Amino acid sequence: GEHGWFDKRFMYEESFQMPFLIRFPKEIESVGTCDEMVCNVDFAPTFLDYAGLKTPSYMQGSSIRPLLKKEKPDDWTEYAYHRYWMHRDANHNAYAHYGIRDKRYKLIYWYNEGYDLPGTNHGGEDREWELFDCQKDPLELFNIHADPAYQDVVKRLTAALDTKMAEIGDEPEHETGSPVCV
Repeated sequence: GEHGWFDKRFMYEESFQMPFLIRFPKEIESVGTCDEMVCNVDFAPTFLDYAGLKTPSYMQGSSIRPLLKKEKPDDWTEYAYHRYWMHRDANHNAYAHYGIRDKRYKLIYWYNEGYDLPGTNHGGEDREWELFDCQKDPLELFNIHADPAYQDVVKRLTAALDTKMAEIGDEPEHETGSPVCV
């Protein structure tokens, strides 16, 4: 597979980005697209919204109903967050990582540790950061994390990652507060 992997748990575009189709003629135009950031955690709040139910406070995500009516809320997120924690499980052998993506860039942190959680294994690679410019490098072949020209992007995305993880109560594996630039 792409990037030398064989699974779709990775934050690379081939598995991270997917089409999402909705048909609801009563409210949604029959032909249209939305290029805002939408994550799978937004699905349940959207379905609840259309069912006339409130989203519980403990639930992550937001209803995309306004986006489908071409009404972007002022507080709509500019980032998509992803985490895969089941390091080197027996079926997939995928490495533990998390990251954040905006419309142009993607920052991934491979922490590669299972912490003896059920279903995980030890070993693998060293911890590593990756940064991709998804416009200039849509196949994500060139890690630009260490490129001095992109250090402002690294800082911005690391700060956004730290904020998102704190917001949802996710524990970072990287040192927060200052991005590691190699």
